[in-house]
Amino acid sequence: MAMSPPSPERRIFGNRTLNLRSIRAIGYDMDYTLIHYRVDEWEASAFRHTRDRLAARGWPVGDLTFDPDSVIRGLTIDLEHGNLVKPTRFGYVIRAAHGTEFLEFDRLRTTYHGVTVDLAEPRWVFLNTLFSLSEAAMYAGLVDRFDAGSIPEVHSYAELYDVVRSTLDEAHMEGQLKEEILADPKRFVIADPEMPLALLDQRHAGKRIVLITNSEWEYTDRMMRYAFDRHLGGQNWRDLFDAVIVSAAKPEFFTARRPFYRVVDEGLGLMRPHAGPLSPASVYVGGSAVQLEDHLGVSGDEILYVGDHLYSDVSVSKALLRWRTALVLRELESEISATEEFRPQEQRLESLMERKAGIEQEIAMARLARQRAQGGYARSDLTIAEADGVIEALRTTLAALDDEITPLAIESGRLRNRVWGPLMRSGNDKSLFARQVERYADVYTSRASNFLAATPYAYLRADRGSLPHDR
Repeated sequence: MAMSPPSPERRIFGNRTLNLRSIRAIGYDMDYTLIHYRVDEWEASAFRHTRDRLAARGWPVGDLTFDPDSVIRGLTIDLEHGNLVKPTRFGYVIRAAHGTEFLEFDRLRTTYHGVTVDLAEPRWVFLNTLFSLSEAAMYAGLVDRFDAGSIPEVHSYAELYDVVRSTLDEAHMEGQLKEEILADPKRFVIADPEMPLALLDQRHAGKRIVLITNSEWEYTDRMMRYAFDRHLGGQNWRDLFDAVIVSAAKPEFFTARRPFYRVVDEGLGLMRPHAGPLSPASVYVGGSAVQLEDHLGVSGDEILYVGDHLYSDVSVSKALLRWRTALVLRELESEISATEEFRPQEQRLESLMERKAGIEQEIAMARLARQRAQGGYARSDLTIAEADGVIEALRTTLAALDDEITPLAIESGRLRNRVWGPLMRSGNDKSLFARQVERYADVYTSRASNFLAATPYAYLRADRGSLPHDR
């Protein structure tokens, strides 16, 4: 039976080959993985809750609003300078904003001369999840007010970030944001009717399916019922899973051995300690990945974990447990669509850049000929005057070529997000975020439901890596 291949933005992309036939268990995160949210709505709401809490402390934040174009996942906060920066895969900063003002080239070069972004240093905060967008947008707005002396109780950019982070955490912990979502899920959730069928295919192919989410039980149940049950023909969403684990406290779920608790009264959320096998009919709180492996009777590369958080979902499970990993990048759809639409201009840009490289080489050869003629240490095909004439003519041609290149290069750097550009690129190089994806995600894709087209029997081959000399 022939199936049409998925569109480019719905493909699964491989950093390392993944044979799904060898996978015996698949774990899923929920938020932004099994359930997709309207990012603008969710983050705008999180921003408002944070702003209201800061306003209650007397901070001058009443006029701050969330601009979804002002930040993207993959940026890094520089706590030393109060900047948002976009590094290349090697950690070089090519674009930066201080608060809401972008740094001009000279200031950027001075600030980051000799500096590389090393995520192991406490100076840098990596925005590796969509939940970080409201946090970064609020921080940028507050940097402007801090510089103006409007927040005297804070004494550094790092301290300012700590306040933003803790205030946003409070809003999440007290449940105000999630209550707003539960009251009107249609406003926040993007329906994906293919997701339940993808899980059914995997389950009937013999995979053990597990939900591992940091969300608490009541929120998980209500959101999964809203997103899944209407597409299951009378089944309940819990029928899809061999185990349901809530309040998992990732990344600690992967790094520590913590006890499981079983929810004994789902209405009231009453729990009691649990030991032994996990029952599909029950809901569990906390626990650890090691205990889950014991229960499933599988470990390491027999398990695939699918999530959207580059650190809490993917890098920790990969580094510590050797689980196979799939990263969900919802932004990939718009990025690939924008790239495909821009492809004719991109081909034109590449052609112009090849011409520019050729002219620059001719200028270099003419300068060398002039040097030899002037120094008299080697034979030159040109006199000094002839070399000067050639150089001048070539520079004129190069200037005209740059006039054609510049608008195309600017447009290429604004794909998907007109402020920060693509998620996976930083200038002509891969972004630091792309490098982290390469390092920790075996495969990545725009939606978990893209596994539906792949089938549970797919052999997902890694794309052949390219090297500069391949061309």
